[in-house]
Amino acid sequence: MDPLQRGSPTGGGVVALGPDRELGEVIVEFTRNGVYLKCSAVHVATGVEVSALGPAAEPRGLERVAIAKLKRALAQRTP
Repeated sequence: MDPLQRGSPTGGGVVALGPDRELGEVIVEFTRNGVYLKCSAVHVATGVEVSALGPAAEPRGLERVAIAKLKRALAQRTP
């Protein structure tokens, strides 16, 4: 089921991604506001959260951007 079709009436939804070789477990949340979509990604082990905004028509691309931002944020935290 598409995550944007469940959850709140505004089209929000939460997807828990399985373990990733680089990241581990990540929670991804989509929140729709009109023609815009917000994708938040939370790294479960550290609690680091990032978000990305973009057109609601491109949820997978927006998810890729959020995951890339999360990887970058985690890399900056590690000395």
